[in-house]
Amino acid sequence: MEHNRYNSGRKKDAAPLQEAFEELLKAYRLKDKFDEKVLMNAWPELMGKTVASRTSGLYIKDKKLFVKITSGPVKSELNMNRTKVLDLIASKFGKGIIEDIVIL
Repeated sequence: MEHNRYNSGRKKDAAPLQEAFEELLKAYRLKDKFDEKVLMNAWPELMGKTVASRTSGLYIKDKKLFVKITSGPVKSELNMNRTKVLDLIASKFGKGIIEDIVIL
């Protein structure tokens, strides 16, 4: 019984810590930058190996995601599916982090 009681208390501690971290990021206006960095690191997982291996540059400015693609067909595919990519980003990271995608 002692072990279970310890674990349940530990789970309760995690939520306030996460909330405190979120508040700290917001207070210092770092939340958007933090979310952008997480998004950029997640790009290969989000888009798959084919797109990731043909992505030579990725940056975010003014809530726009700029993606430099080295393959013409992949560039065309991404351009045609910009809305789907935006929806995918919004579902994984929340709305408002990225409002547009520019394929370069």
